[in-house]
Amino acid sequence: MFVKKKKVEMAGPSGKKEKVAKAGPSGGGGKKKKDVKKETGLGLSVKKDENFGEWYSEVCKHEMIEYYDISGCYILRPWSMAIWEIMQTFFDAEIKKMKVKNCYFPLFVSPGVLEKEKDHIEGFAPEVAWVTKSGKSDLEVPIAIRPTSETVMYPYYSKWIRGHRDLPLKLNQWCNVVRWEFSNPTPFIRSREFLWQEGHTAFASKEEADKEVLEILELYRRIYEEYLAVPVVKGMKSENEKFAGGLYTTSVEAFIPNTGRGVQGATSHCLGQNFAKMFEINFENEKGETEMVWQNSWAYSTRTIGVMIMTHGDDKGLILPPKVASVQVVVIPVPYKDANTQGIFDACTATVAALSEAGIRWKYSNWEMKGVPLRIEIGPRDLENDQVRTVRRDNGVKEDIPRGSLVEHVKELLEKIQANMYEVAKQKREACVEEIKTWDEFIVALNKKKLILAPWCDEEEVERDVKARTKGETGAAKTLCSPFEQPELPEGTLCFASGKPAKKWTYWGRSY
Repeated sequence: MFVKKKKVEMAGPSGKKEKVAKAGPSGGGGKKKKDVKKETGLGLSVKKDENFGEWYSEVCKHEMIEYYDISGCYILRPWSMAIWEIMQTFFDAEIKKMKVKNCYFPLFVSPGVLEKEKDHIEGFAPEVAWVTKSGKSDLEVPIAIRPTSETVMYPYYSKWIRGHRDLPLKLNQWCNVVRWEFSNPTPFIRSREFLWQEGHTAFASKEEADKEVLEILELYRRIYEEYLAVPVVKGMKSENEKFAGGLYTTSVEAFIPNTGRGVQGATSHCLGQNFAKMFEINFENEKGETEMVWQNSWAYSTRTIGVMIMTHGDDKGLILPPKVASVQVVVIPVPYKDANTQGIFDACTATVAALSEAGIRWKYSNWEMKGVPLRIEIGPRDLENDQVRTVRRDNGVKEDIPRGSLVEHVKELLEKIQANMYEVAKQKREACVEEIKTWDEFIVALNKKKLILAPWCDEEEVERDVKARTKGETGAAKTLCSPFEQPELPEGTLCFASGKPAKKWTYWGRSY
């Protein structure tokens, strides 16, 4: 639970150290509310519903990221890195249960290796960054910086895999990758460098590979829904949207109601035997026959944090789900003039001690804009009644609870906050889903920023045509995924775009 001993500093609701005897009810030392806001920098200048882009930028800048002097690159500050580390701890433990081992491969890729798989490099070519100089001298051969590591790792899989006893080979690395995005860089969502994990596995059979694809996808669902409290849809990507060079791609897809855009949350790919063929990854089976391996790759990145911010944040700033909050509870003394200030401070200290012993992450300060899930206030009346007041960040509900049952109540409240954040986000997402049957209905729903569920003939040319027909300033519509949990498709249902017989239901929309 990442609990650290901290030096305790008494702070009022403004988050500033104060002379307690002069502090008024607001904890601001008698200053007007307006002055306190200006002094502490609290509050946002825009509302989420009025200017989402500017709102998101302001929330991110409040100790989540810092803008760097290279466009599209961002500094991840401790508040956001702590969220990443909590998710990393969960996921790393789960994949180790699956016998996946961690490793690390170099950042650089030679051109010959990178370009070996034609479809793969064509998919990434516009985003590849190249090192062309050493000091003032031109390199004889430019070196690529990895956009992903299939071509980095697989020449060595060919070297390490010889017989069936070498399988399965399951490796994962936690690293950074560079994709030189030129369109609309957005903190966490779309950046030129980002952190991720990438798993690369090899099996003797397709059945084993297929099984792992779905096991990993379920872990990604758990990260979003159980940790970040963000509802997602598990499904299959279209042929146009699948991983370049792979056999098929599965994903978890999120949706941002405020912008009407989908977000590819994480992907789990079955690569089939294509890369095995290119890199000659063969093994001798139990019968002494030579076969090619079946491969998977799977990844999630710091994009997860951006999706969480977009989903839960409000006009006051960030709202963190308790499971990923590095600070779950903020304890605030609220001393009034002539109150028993020492008694209040002692009660705060005792409260902190009880929370720490229970493994609950706490801090003294006003961190509402930073999204701390629960605030505990202790004032003269609370001291007199041997109680504390709790204030929830997700809905603002206040409750007085006895100090004698503090730990139990706080644990229960954190669980309720986590569950409520997921349910609220799910209800908002479901309210955006619109089922359509015709092209006219599709266009109306798209203009209303809906997550569109439509019957589709599953033809690549039709999807390309939809993109072309909907291209505009806000981006073209495309398939997001075909959900594994398919609604009933009545016989005779036609594709909304082509009029041909429909084969499946698919989610469509604009995306990040």
